[in-house]
Amino acid sequence: MKKNNADTVVVLDFETSGLSPDMGDRAIEIGAVLIEAGKITDRFQQLMNPGFKINSFIQQYTGITNSMLRNADIGSEVIKKFVEFIGKNNLVAHNASFDRRFLDSEMAIAKKSYNGQFSCTLLLARRIYQNAQDHKLGTLIRLKNLPSSGVFHRALADAEMTAHLWLRMLEDLEVEYGIVNPSFEYVEKLSKMPKQKVASLLRK
Repeated sequence: MKKNNADTVVVLDFETSGLSPDMGDRAIEIGAVLIEAGKITDRFQQLMNPGFKINSFIQQYTGITNSMLRNADIGSEVIKKFVEFIGKNNLVAHNASFDRRFLDSEMAIAKKSYNGQFSCTLLLARRIYQNAQDHKLGTLIRLKNLPSSGVFHRALADAEMTAHLWLRMLEDLEVEYGIVNPSFEYVEKLSKMPKQKVASLLRK
């Protein structure tokens, strides 16, 4: 089993205090799932104390309250543990640019780093499922009838659903196009290809 196979990755999701670490926002929860050779083998979930009170909208949106965060570990301590969970694996998230910004910000605060590349299920779904109504996580979960706890906007639940979506997309690439066990680099290339060129790449 090669390290760069697309079926061995860490799928992650953050809940945050707002939209951008550049505006002072921080992660308040991280959830992640380890996929090894196409099977979910481990999970990681922790609340993260941002060092300030989160507003009522975020509390209602996520279900995470200030009282829950008060006794949580600070972000840098959680990230240090998460670095060990990642190991040398590549990373996947839905709308990955958002999660990557927060991961990079929290890593910088904790003075930690990771080696893996990042791929995005949202971008990949836009290439593979071009006729979907939209490419929100919930829409794709229903479209493909994938396992769901019914809970959205909690980090581990969203990471689990994203993991199931990633595995289904790899399965569909094999069943529909004969692409067996693609490399992470191939899938990443596919996710960034202009939509009109996707069909020709898949036929190759």
